[in-house]
Amino acid sequence: MLLALLAAVTAVTTAAAPAQAAGYRYWSFWDLTDGTWTYANQGPSIARPGDGDVQGFRFAVSENSQDAAKPRGPHDFAAICGATDARDGSKRVALVVDFGTRADATGGENPPAPRTACARVAEDATSAEALASVAEPLRYDSNALLCAIDGYPRTGCGEQVSGDTPGDTPETSGDAATASGDADSGGPSAGVYAGIAAVVLLAAAAVWQSRRRR
Repeated sequence: MLLALLAAVTAVTTAAAPAQAAGYRYWSFWDLTDGTWTYANQGPSIARPGDGDVQGFRFAVSENSQDAAKPRGPHDFAAICGATDARDGSKRVALVVDFGTRADATGGENPPAPRTACARVAEDATSAEALASVAEPLRYDSNALLCAIDGYPRTGCGEQVSGDTPGDTPETSGDAATASGDADSGGPSAGVYAGIAAVVLLAAAAVWQSRRRR
């Protein structure tokens, strides 16, 4: 009876444990559209911004493009490129580079502060070329995935991470890492309480059945 009860306890507590979210640690790429960041529908090696465009890069752990963290900080073209004169045969692209938070960092690295830069590049230059002109060294993998900007992070590239590892909690807000589940209440989740209640009922049933046999 005791072994059966222990097996039931294990099954109940396992079922009550919340599922851990999984995501990927990577640099996401954004366009500023009508003052709002939108996830770019082309990669930086393909996209060709125009003079006056604002684009952003954000390093974070995200499950998908819908929950990806947006670049933080100033993103006004005049503020970023106001001191850079227009020239024939070139274009100006305002770039926002957000290195993310410590929670999203790889191997305990300390991310640099977000920064902006005005890239003056050839009229037919891609976003990747604009980024390279102001934030080298860049690092790519064999599939041309952008892995590092200005050398950050030192290692890793689009690796999958899970929410049960410290420092690997996916960020769901565009501005700050937020806790999920019942962290705001400071107590156990409802699933844990349900598991405890089920264990108590199982134990009571075992005692009652034992007494009936006597």
